Amino acid sequence: MLLKKWQKLDREAKIMQLDHVVINVRADMDAAEIEFGNLGFTITPRGFHTLGSINHLMIFETDYLELIGVPEGGETKRADLLTAPLGINGLVFKSEDVDLTFKKLKELGMDGEPPRSFSRPVEIDGTMVDAKFRTVSVRPDVFPEGRVYFCEHGTPELVWRKEWQSHKNKITAVVEMVVVTTTVTETAKNYADLVGSEVEMLTNGVGAVATADILITICSPAQYRDRYGESASDLGNRSSMFGALVFTSLENPNVVRLPVYDSVLEFKN
Repeated sequence: MLLKKWQKLDREAKIMQLDHVVINVRADMDAAEIEFGNLGFTITPRGFHTLGSINHLMIFETDYLELIGVPEGGETKRADLLTAPLGINGLVFKSEDVDLTFKKLKELGMDGEPPRSFSRPVEIDGTMVDAKFRTVSVRPDVFPEGRVYFCEHGTPELVWRKEWQSHKNKITAVVEMVVVTTTVTETAKNYADLVGSEVEMLTNGVGAVATADILITICSPAQYRDRYGESASDLGNRSSMFGALVFTSLENPNVVRLPVYDSVLEFKN
């Protein structure tokens, strides 16, 4: 049975904080880098994980957007990225100790695989150093809309660097993840249990779960289409999906659909 509150569990007894969100571009990283650059993001140099994946980041004040994929051509150790849906597929929270987080996930009945460690080389002022990470994931069937996991940064100073945190589009943070599901009530409760928050059911029947710095909005396919109209992604034969990422920006509000990556991005001030 799921515990109602993370607060019942010891040291990290606080509401969760967003670390980053992820868009899967599979083997199309070159085009994705150009497309997101054209949207006004400052993009970090390409990273090569020891796990076999590649990435680019768009760093904000305390969180970031990650484009993840695999090298074009040849074999990859991340075949899961090739079979996963294109587009928004990761919601990642911060952890100070993923071993402790794994223990909590077990108590919640949400545990998946044990924590894993990996790194990627980063060039800083002409010197190559390793950015180090440890992650642990929620079991996939709990949130079938995508990967929900926790990240412990061993070298945060190699990620949050001032030269990467200013963007032409004036984006400063990820503020909302829109989840589309056929089971709004159950899904909202699971997110609330995970992050140590409460579910607020809005007047239109949409569920809302607030964390320390991001709102998780849980809506039905019809509610999602009401919000985004022709920009909405198609749920297809899936029971749930990550439907949109919402960013805070100092520029004019806008909704952008990226059909190649089946992603909806909303910018609001």
